[in-house]
Amino acid sequence: MNIKVPFNDLNRQYMNIKEEIDFAISSVISKSAFIRGEYVEKFENEFAKLMGADHCISCANGTDSLYIAMKALGIKNGDEVIVPANSWISTSETVTQAGGRVVFCDIDDKSYTIDINDLNKKITANTVGIIPVHLFGHPAEMDEIMKISKDNKLWVLEDCAQAHLAEYNGRKVGTFGDAASFSFYPGKNLGAMGDAGAILTSNSELAKKMAMFARHGGLKKGEHNIEGINSRLDGIQAAILSVKLCYIEEWTKKRQNLASIFLEEITGNNLISNPIVANDVSHAWHLYVIETEKRDSLIDYLTSKGIQTVINYPLALPFLQAYKYLSHSHEDFKKAYSKQSRILSIPIFPEMSKEEQDYLIQSINNFT
Repeated sequence: MNIKVPFNDLNRQYMNIKEEIDFAISSVISKSAFIRGEYVEKFENEFAKLMGADHCISCANGTDSLYIAMKALGIKNGDEVIVPANSWISTSETVTQAGGRVVFCDIDDKSYTIDINDLNKKITANTVGIIPVHLFGHPAEMDEIMKISKDNKLWVLEDCAQAHLAEYNGRKVGTFGDAASFSFYPGKNLGAMGDAGAILTSNSELAKKMAMFARHGGLKKGEHNIEGINSRLDGIQAAILSVKLCYIEEWTKKRQNLASIFLEEITGNNLISNPIVANDVSHAWHLYVIETEKRDSLIDYLTSKGIQTVINYPLALPFLQAYKYLSHSHEDFKKAYSKQSRILSIPIFPEMSKEEQDYLIQSINNFT
């Protein structure tokens, strides 16, 4: 069977909406609306409305959105921010860049999100905030996290980079905390054709601070109330995102339907474990992550079958060279450590054909 299954296929997505994308790009060019302007404002308003937030502050990328939010939240040198051990490094490096001290927390062994019990143990007199990550598209336990934050007077910055339209108890993630970070990196569920990011909040004063900091410290050209940075979403990316925003709900349903098929039909000869989804969540399925003790063999086998896979992430954050200075051992984060050698992301994207789905399932189930 001569079938190849890519991990994702952004060109396939583009070809399905090519006329709309091309028209959006040409519209921006015809008006020279490259920086800020009507297309950026349009997307900001549309995204905030879809998500149920009062304000959307767009920026250059998802990493910047975390940094900007923390600066606006008033982080100071030495302030501790608790971050889950399993995430992309943006979640932790921005804490340090903003002047804080990152404190890692172990993960839940089912959802891969922040472990509530360990979270409680990591809070000290220096803790100022928590960054829960809705990893792979599965929401963190936001009710418990918000209770902990309230009891300890901590801010909450949700990292929603992989969780567009995911829901916890019927409410969209990104609307629980003080602010929420989003990435529109091309491969995300809602992706631009370049770098792009945004922050959501319903706090008007915080929104003003974030917008000001992202635009050289002022909301009008030539007006600089504070020292800020230059982090702007450009008009072409905003216009592209507005087009894709019309499809994100449909694409999310397709991901969810595909995941339900995988959950039911992937057995893997009892060598493979499927993801576990909590009853009170709606998973966005940015990634479909399986577990196996024979990961390297499975990767080689699937590669030979023309099926692409990715490891997200080969090392938990505390074990990266960048955090060697914290002197963590494997015993400090037992769950994150045990998962890092077992997890493997397999293809899941809305444009996946029935033939590709069946071939992927059959191939995994034939693995020995």
